[in-house]
Amino acid sequence: MEASPAQISQAVQNLYDTYPFPPEPLLDEPPPGFNWRWQWQAAYNFCTGQMPQREDIRILDAGCGTGVSTDSLVHLNPHAQVTAIDLSPGALKVATERCARSGATRVEFHHLSLFDVAQLPGEYDLINSVGVLHHTPDPIRGIQALAGKLAPGGLMHIFVYGELGRWEIELMQKAIGMLQGDKRGDYQDGVKIGRSIFASLPETNRLVKREKERWAMENHKDECFADMYVHPQEIDYNIETLFELIDASGLDFVGFSNPEFWSLERLLGKAPEALARAKQLDIRQQYRLIELLDTDVAHYEFFLSKPPLPNSIDWSQDETLLAAMPYRHPSIEGWESQNVFNCDWKLINLSDVEFAFMQACDKNQSQLTVGNLLESAEISLENVRSLLVNKMIMLKVKN
Repeated sequence: MEASPAQISQAVQNLYDTYPFPPEPLLDEPPPGFNWRWQWQAAYNFCTGQMPQREDIRILDAGCGTGVSTDSLVHLNPHAQVTAIDLSPGALKVATERCARSGATRVEFHHLSLFDVAQLPGEYDLINSVGVLHHTPDPIRGIQALAGKLAPGGLMHIFVYGELGRWEIELMQKAIGMLQGDKRGDYQDGVKIGRSIFASLPETNRLVKREKERWAMENHKDECFADMYVHPQEIDYNIETLFELIDASGLDFVGFSNPEFWSLERLLGKAPEALARAKQLDIRQQYRLIELLDTDVAHYEFFLSKPPLPNSIDWSQDETLLAAMPYRHPSIEGWESQNVFNCDWKLINLSDVEFAFMQACDKNQSQLTVGNLLESAEISLENVRSLLVNKMIMLKVKN
């Protein structure tokens, strides 16, 4: 007999009460690292090409788990009010402790399903839902519920699984389920039998090789192994089914937040005729072609928006660029140094004049424009554009 939506939701809750996820350690300090997708300025800049005019926003972490994302959302957005919801009381208990210990005080937690998010008051400027929708019994209903809470001009960041890159995972999930039989739902038993299978299979086995090359480092923790191999509910997507989900949301697709992967040139740059033909396809067909040629697609991460969202600005026009106010991109790792990593973990070596300009941008409290700064800087306008392309600076339109 097929499980009802309520039974599926209860099974998911039971899993995360047994194995709260993600299992990152609790810290008495802000979380390390930087995910630019969780920082309002950086996310807005990615989606519009410019900085937002305000930072006093409301953020919803929809399916917060043990609060790893929530903790970062609070610390990365010092002027925001954050609300976090989750189905698992066990995970919420950990999330509450995590944020209390790290000093993430601008957050409130609610034991609430995505489907019941309408119970929360008001709307949100940024909704984050990572690794959640694909575990619900009805992802379309879930994304529609979230869309109803997104404020006009707001952004939604979504992460869901991809079927092509998780093919071996699906096979192991089915194998464990067969061997569990009537013990399905006993997640500790599922982890035990799953690990015994991996230990027994030969090293040449495809499932073993994929596990070792891609997942083993995180799966040494039972919480991760359980989330991957004994989850009671999972829906994996391809480009075609993904856009069915997106279209059902009623929101606008802004773009994938890992655009380098979705570049035709990355795969067909050495085949000019094939590349030319590929560019004749519509954009969704291009995406489908890319995942067919590179099947290592284990997930999709992307932004949706609710109109009105400003059109992306053309910074190639000198007058437009000169009139903009430049600021250091907040997600640079290693600043204040001339050798830094940008938000895509690309190493950027700054020249002396670029470094000096970056320092001026970092201290741009007077809201000076690019034109103002160039009056006393040796850097050229093309160097400024290079910093923009390399995600070293962000630009704000002067009101």
